[in-house]
Amino acid sequence: MIRPVCSEDAAALAGIYNYYIQETTISFESTPLSVADMRARIEQVSAVYPFLVWEEAGQVRGYAYAHAWKERAAYVGTWEISIYLAPECCGQGIGHRLLERLVADCRRAGCRVLIACITRENEKSCSFHQCHGFRQVSHFTQVGCKFGRLLDVVDYQLTL
Repeated sequence: MIRPVCSEDAAALAGIYNYYIQETTISFESTPLSVADMRARIEQVSAVYPFLVWEEAGQVRGYAYAHAWKERAAYVGTWEISIYLAPECCGQGIGHRLLERLVADCRRAGCRVLIACITRENEKSCSFHQCHGFRQVSHFTQVGCKFGRLLDVVDYQLTL
C-alpha cells in the first residue's frame, strides 16, 4: 500500500536509508541518521513536497519523495526525487509503483521537471529511471568520494 509519510515512520525510514549510507555508494552521506534526524527531514520535506511510503503487512518497506532541486527562485518548478527500498524488497516492483505515484503527485502539485541524481555505477537505478521516461542529461566525473573511491554522478530528467 502506498500512503503519505508520517513522523511515526522515522525509525523505519532511518533503518532503510542507513543501510545505503553505510553499505553502498548510492547515498553520498557517510554518517548514519538518527531517528530524530530522519523525523526532522520528514517534517521539513513533507510540508512542501510529495513524500510517500510503501507499507506491507504493517511494515514500511520503502519510500519516495521529491524536494527542491536548487534553491534559486528560477528553479521553483524543478524538483529532485529520491527512492529507497529495504534491500530485500528490491526487484519486486515496489520502486516502479512508488515512482509512478510520485510522478503523478508531483504533476498534480505543479512540478514541471523532475531530476534524479544517481551515482553512475548504480546501473540498476539508471535503467530504472530510463524505463520510466527519464533521460540522461549530465555526467559529472569524479565529483564524489566514498569508501576511498572517486565516483561519477549522472542526472536524469523527466519533463512533466
